[in-house]
Amino acid sequence: EVACVKVWRLREPLYLCARYFDMIRPVKIFLTPFFNDAELAILSVTLIILISGGTVFYHWEEGWSWLDSLYFCSMTMTTVGYGDFSPTTDMSKIFTIGYAVSSIGLFIAFASKIAAIHIRETLRQRQKRK
Repeated sequence: EVACVKVWRLREPLYLCARYFDMIRPVKIFLTPFFNDAELAILSVTLIILISGGTVFYHWEEGWSWLDSLYFCSMTMTTVGYGDFSPTTDMSKIFTIGYAVSSIGLFIAFASKIAAIHIRETLRQRQKRK
């Protein structure tokens, strides 16, 4: 009985490791195109820099919380614009004009690239089945 408990204790970490790698597999599948496609990697990094920069700017200039600043940047970038936040200073209005033009264009390029990769992979899998 004691030997059985010892064997189970050895199997438990192995089981947990297997479960961990099963959880990571979808993340790996999702992230693979980012490492295999230079254009997508550049778009992703640029998008992160733009969102981060906008968040910092609105936090300092408007005095919004970090979450509110990030929320405003996301809503502007995706052209949702609920209108619950709006720039109040002249400096932030000028910044928002440039931010909107650049972030909307970058977001469209990023979404288009993701769609192109998805379509390419879907077609490749269909050809493999034939």
